[in-house]
Amino acid sequence: MKPSIGLLLALAWLPAGCGRDAAPAPAGTIVADSAGIEIVTSDPLSSDAYCTLSEQPVFSVGTIEGDEPYMFGRIQDVTRLSDGSIAVVDGSSREVRMFDEAGAHLRSIGGRGEGPGEFTDPWLFWVLPGDTLWVSRDYMPWQFNVYSSGGAYLRMVEPTPFGVHSFARGGVLDNGTSVNVSQVAPATDDSRIPFQLIAMAHGPDGVLIDTIARLPGPRLFPSTESSNYNVIPLFEPSALVAARGATVAMTDAREPEVRLMDDDFRLHRIVRWLEPGREVTAAHVEAFREDYLAERGGPASEDWGVGDEVLVTEQRPVADSFATASDLIVGRNGRLWVERFTRPREQESWMAFDRGGGPLCHLTNPASLTIHEFGADYVLGVHRNELDVESVVMYELRVP
Repeated sequence: MKPSIGLLLALAWLPAGCGRDAAPAPAGTIVADSAGIEIVTSDPLSSDAYCTLSEQPVFSVGTIEGDEPYMFGRIQDVTRLSDGSIAVVDGSSREVRMFDEAGAHLRSIGGRGEGPGEFTDPWLFWVLPGDTLWVSRDYMPWQFNVYSSGGAYLRMVEPTPFGVHSFARGGVLDNGTSVNVSQVAPATDDSRIPFQLIAMAHGPDGVLIDTIARLPGPRLFPSTESSNYNVIPLFEPSALVAARGATVAMTDAREPEVRLMDDDFRLHRIVRWLEPGREVTAAHVEAFREDYLAERGGPASEDWGVGDEVLVTEQRPVADSFATASDLIVGRNGRLWVERFTRPREQESWMAFDRGGGPLCHLTNPASLTIHEFGADYVLGVHRNELDVESVVMYELRVP
């Protein structure tokens, strides 16, 4: 019998000091066992092990003008198939476009509409064994279109019951179970109470299997600048959930740890790391405001609006501590990748943990690159140039 969700979440917060030490582990890493749950604690920020990317992309597709399949309006997600081809969800055309390893267009599937195989608002994308494709079809109600490796439409899956999808990614496991994350507003007008994120597992047919976690989302305060706006506090944490293969990873982003479940939703490992100096200071807030004003041109700019004022006003609430993560990805080979919350005037960076939870490396990436997928030896993402033109790029990933 599976342990109850309440027990799983209670065990997730047991101190790392209990239990016996386990070996082997990377230097400076402590491995303990608590009621059968492995707790791995490390200090990756003190490590000088860096993963690096090739100087130039090994794959690139996307142009400002040319044939239609090569022009993207709004890239939502990208993934790599077993034959090396790349599939792209374009939110503007409501299509999934497939390209070979050289960047030549192979086919497009889907398209705008409400019929079988068509999309209303495509967003997220997963590839399962055999290159079965799961693409989120619509936001409300939350649905998936499922395609064969050759792009043939197979069926539509609607997870039920389900509410409004949060920005937490979730995912689809190799067994066809989808992990979907809804958000629920607090049943009170007290803005100090955060939204709740509910992670639910649905079977391949969309039927609910279990509610696997309830996690804190962001708080939402009414804006002092306009009654039409609510605002999230500056540097506010919000929980993250990612699922791939046979792993479900989640963090509340309030503490430096990620909890890992298997595909039976049993908590088996907690990955913790040391992250000192998380207090938000007045200097951090001022740096954010200065940089935002410089980027947007300030009130003198014709593009400046009420939404900008809401973000930079001195009345905007500020979190006491920085979030510990801003993104979470389970790599195609099972590695865990955690994007550190980027503080003002710091470069975006990721921490990689091996399959045992030990620290592997740091990876810094340019602000123009948004990473969507990590493979064993590649990084796949979206590049945005100075004209805001998007392209899909893949870099070789070098691991120490």
